[in-house]
Amino acid sequence: MDSSTNSLDDVSADSSAEFPDRASLMEVRLQAQEDEITLLKSSLADALRRIRLHDQLLPLLKQQLIAVNPGAARVLNQVCCSDGCTSNRKLSSSSAFDGVRQSTTSYLSNSIVNNANGHIGSPVSVEPSPRPETLDTATQTELTMSGRDAAQDRATLAVTSRVQSLQLEDALLPGQPVETTRAKLHRIPGMEEEDEEQEEDEGEHEKELSWTSSVEEPIQPTTIRSLQREDFQDGSCSPEEPSPASASVRNSDQNLSARSVTLSTIQEGEKKELVRRNSEKLANPDKQRKRLDKKAASSANLLTRSPSLENRAKDLIPSTGSGSRRGTYGQGHSIKMFIRGRPITMYIPSNIQNYEDLKMEPPSERLELDWVYGYRGRDCRANLYFLPTGEAVYFIACVVVLYHINNRTQRHYRKHTDCVRCLTIHPDKVRIASGQTAGVDKDKPLLPCVHIWDSTTLVTLQQIGLGTFQRGVGSVAFSISDSGTFLCVIDDSNEHMLSVWDCNKGTKHAEVKTTNEAVFSVDFNPSDSANIITCGKSHVYFWTLSTGQFTKKQGIFGKYKKPKFIQCFVFSLTGDVLTGDSEGNILTWGKSAADVKTLGKGAKETFQIMRQTRAHEGSVFTLCNLQGGALLSGGGKDRKIIRWSADLAPERECEIPEKYGAVRTLADVDGEELLVGTTRNAILRGTFSDGFVAIVQGHVDEMWGLATHPSQNVFFTCGNDKQVFLWNAEEHKMDWCTTLEEYGLCADFSPVGSVVSVGLSTGRWLVLDLFTREVISESTDGNEQLSVMRYSPDGSFLAVGSHDNFIYIYSVTESGRRYTRFGRCNGHSSFITHLDWSKDGKYIMSNSGDYEILYWDIAGGCKLLRNRFESKDREWASYTCVLGFHVMGVWLEGSDGTDINALCRSHSERVVAVADDFCKVHLFQYPCPKLKAPSHRYEGHGSHVTNVCFTHSDSHLLSMGGKDTCILQWKVMGGGGGGGGGVGDSRERLASASASASASASSTSTSSPEPATT
Repeated sequence: MDSSTNSLDDVSADSSAEFPDRASLMEVRLQAQEDEITLLKSSLADALRRIRLHDQLLPLLKQQLIAVNPGAARVLNQVCCSDGCTSNRKLSSSSAFDGVRQSTTSYLSNSIVNNANGHIGSPVSVEPSPRPETLDTATQTELTMSGRDAAQDRATLAVTSRVQSLQLEDALLPGQPVETTRAKLHRIPGMEEEDEEQEEDEGEHEKELSWTSSVEEPIQPTTIRSLQREDFQDGSCSPEEPSPASASVRNSDQNLSARSVTLSTIQEGEKKELVRRNSEKLANPDKQRKRLDKKAASSANLLTRSPSLENRAKDLIPSTGSGSRRGTYGQGHSIKMFIRGRPITMYIPSNIQNYEDLKMEPPSERLELDWVYGYRGRDCRANLYFLPTGEAVYFIACVVVLYHINNRTQRHYRKHTDCVRCLTIHPDKVRIASGQTAGVDKDKPLLPCVHIWDSTTLVTLQQIGLGTFQRGVGSVAFSISDSGTFLCVIDDSNEHMLSVWDCNKGTKHAEVKTTNEAVFSVDFNPSDSANIITCGKSHVYFWTLSTGQFTKKQGIFGKYKKPKFIQCFVFSLTGDVLTGDSEGNILTWGKSAADVKTLGKGAKETFQIMRQTRAHEGSVFTLCNLQGGALLSGGGKDRKIIRWSADLAPERECEIPEKYGAVRTLADVDGEELLVGTTRNAILRGTFSDGFVAIVQGHVDEMWGLATHPSQNVFFTCGNDKQVFLWNAEEHKMDWCTTLEEYGLCADFSPVGSVVSVGLSTGRWLVLDLFTREVISESTDGNEQLSVMRYSPDGSFLAVGSHDNFIYIYSVTESGRRYTRFGRCNGHSSFITHLDWSKDGKYIMSNSGDYEILYWDIAGGCKLLRNRFESKDREWASYTCVLGFHVMGVWLEGSDGTDINALCRSHSERVVAVADDFCKVHLFQYPCPKLKAPSHRYEGHGSHVTNVCFTHSDSHLLSMGGKDTCILQWKVMGGGGGGGGGVGDSRERLASASASASASASSTSTSSPEPATT
């Protein structure tokens, strides 16, 4: 029984081990099938396009032939008339004689253009043997040849052999070169390639062959028949008039004798070939025939110019991720990249001469963190302290902020790789310990740990527990009685492991499991480092550490109601433990002698509640000791701060405004002045008598909308907390805030700068006055969320991108106060993600959720521009679209299309900032059209970066996190950033780089460097 069970377990384990490989293989096959479907669709579109172009070519070809030489038209008219006069008789499949008789003239006309190569004038060999079956396009019936019609067939072949030897030279005037005429015949409007997907993968040699094939396209039998129909309409030939074959032969002989110099007759064995462009490449007739046959079939042509499906599948096998990005270069035309198996074509601007040899370098500009907006109070405790230097210490995202409350300056500790979760101050008031949560940077895990660092120099002194803690670090505390020799840590594992570490050596001293319930706080007894207390959900534990081993005693609630949560605790001057709980009480705990009568011999002392004090309505979130033994408590539901005497008698109290939320933590400044951290991510400063004002504020939920003012150093944000903020980037403060009825997801300032538009989650959008904060206009477009708002450069239009796949255009008047629907852009097959206006305000470039790049003619009536090639040299007033030739290099290998949330080009057009899904901000040179372009990378956010935007002077960059609710303000250093006069330098820089690369390409082969990391 055991053996069978084990074998089943082995099979199950093997199956589970094989499952990732099978899933990866299925994903590879699925992507290969998607590529195959894409190619087949392109092939079908190409075939239909060529049919349409040939139909358009026929009347133009006839007109040009007649214009070149009317004599050639008479020959064609005679042949067409003889064919047309007999084609009105129906062919019966049972009447072989009628079929042969009709095929005489029909085959005569077809023979003018149908030969072994499919070109006019190419020599063919005519034999009296039965010819292969041909299909009569007039009757759709196969023609057969019987033996009794041999004589008539020989007569037909004689006529055919003469007419087949006609070449283009026969239709020319004496002395007129054939090259010029041939080019004229085929350079007809509409013959150019319209499908941008088909010419991108062929090299220079294939490109030349493609042009040659386009010039020398054969005249098909349908061409002659269309000329016949037009001749009948013109009255040049009537179906009732007799047109024997002998008449056609006589007319043909006369024409041939008149142009005997240029004719090459098959009977005499002459083989005069037509002079071709690039003839040196097509000198071999066999090779020529193969290449022309390859060009004749549209689908075959497409597949031969594109990578084979088999090779594509091989390319996909090494990367088993959900996304891929490969670049395919079509010299002189476009470059193609793939995202999740979908090809995206980027057309190369005209000023780039040699794309392959372009060198991408990191920008000379760099970023330096200037200011951090926000505070994490909504889900963290004991995260605000005051230092003797006059600085408040708190954290948000991956940054620990030291904010001088009087000088209004910030310093930042930035060595953490993921979100900081807890904080404590060493007894020396200089060293600080901060713990972070676990994270993932792409495929690389980020392990939780604790950093001990110097608050004066911001130098890391010790890194503790790397690889030991699970999920994250929840609470930390320094020992006090021994001057901070030890550090205790509670991690976020299921057992909430309690560990004690030597701060100087970084070694673990002891470890124990605490509980499976949540643990909120931990601390050493200030008079004995061997005693540690933890509290959390429905428990208070008293720990004793002896010779590396922990013993635990649980607090006994006895006759008192057991609260659901013990939120916080402190030690009184007498050594008692005071706890605040979810029932609004402050409990005083003390030791009691062993109850020998009840518990019997061997009973030990216990910790019990000595006193219960009613403090707040709702939870007691924080307790803070003051000098002299006084106590501060902060309430949750009632938002009160109460000062208590040493014997827990209430002395003073105050209530903070509702808009700031509940009291999360308290910090004593000087015994009178306090710092208050709130659950709505604000830090207040004040006293009981004067009240409290906010010195730090921020959003409390995920943020997406970001916009900078066109002429002032202010910016606007909105998010899922239904709040909108106007920030002052110079003074590093919030100017005003208001609350909306719905989520705000996008925003943009009008060029005049007096109003800002906000797109909401329900399809509504509002226009707010910056001075009065009032809504001056509102409208609704669809019932899905809006993703982008963008004013035209002159402010005359507003474009609204929606998740219903439409772009709504409004005309704007009265300085942005009046809006009228102008039109709607309909053509995207997925939701709109980004859009930009051209500098002249007439066109829009847009991206969508399925990685489309579309261009729109707004001035022309919101029309979709089918030929995207025409927009390759267009200049854009802004560049926020994540897909485009100029920003193609920002995408990393293996990207799945959602890895980049936003980007923004500087106003000087020198750099582009990128917000990615891995908590990073990148700074690239602009433009960066080469794959694997190098960049400067900056950390600080603890969640996906949702948006980036430069200020109007390019002096600063603003980046916004998602779930971390953090706004980082970066100062742009070096490179002349912030100067005006750089507009247009990007085109010149790219053109010069292309020229220099082209000059050095002959002697040196170069490759793009790997991205640089800072």
